[in-house]
Amino acid sequence: MNLTHYYWWFQKVIPQHICDDILKYGLAQKKQIASTFKYHRDLNKAPLTQGEYKDLKKTRDSHIVWMSDPWIYKEIQPYIHEANRNAGWNFQWDFTEACQFTSYSKRQHYTWHCDDSSLPYNKPHWPNYHKKRRKLSMTLLLSESKNFKGGELEFDFRNSDSKQPNITKCTEISEKGSLVVFPSFVWHRVRPVTQGTRHSLVVWNLGWPFQ
Repeated sequence: MNLTHYYWWFQKVIPQHICDDILKYGLAQKKQIASTFKYHRDLNKAPLTQGEYKDLKKTRDSHIVWMSDPWIYKEIQPYIHEANRNAGWNFQWDFTEACQFTSYSKRQHYTWHCDDSSLPYNKPHWPNYHKKRRKLSMTLLLSESKNFKGGELEFDFRNSDSKQPNITKCTEISEKGSLVVFPSFVWHRVRPVTQGTRHSLVVWNLGWPFQ
């Protein structure tokens, strides 16, 4: 899908005290290893084997905490709606998944990936998810830029018939409280952190498949 805007950002729009509340809340919870679609299962019931763990770390290496608190959605959802309008996407969406509080420490990273799967969710017991797809992704930076180095969010806007990457650094969210919204099919990565820890909040917004 060709787009005029592949992402839409807002600089320093989430108040510092809200960012601090999210950060404090996330750090107080028990963290878990971040996984991928390939290893999407309850890792408490079926832990990764040593080989799976090594394979996962090549793709994604970070720690996460899940959050579903209404006060967090209240702060971020208006900007998702606004980005959807301002960028001209006008995607239909009606549900936001649990928020993912993510921590990247030194050498941790997430290689190229997109957030949408090739098929809609198949979760009959979860009606808000069932038969829907991820349409809009959002990342909110919670850390002060002086507290970490590296960890840049990058996008690749190459077309499917292009052999050359078209990589763009998302420098617009380099300050705490800044957020970016982008279609969930856009490829992106988080470069390795070289110093300190980068904390962010990620959410995915679902809707019926494109028609």
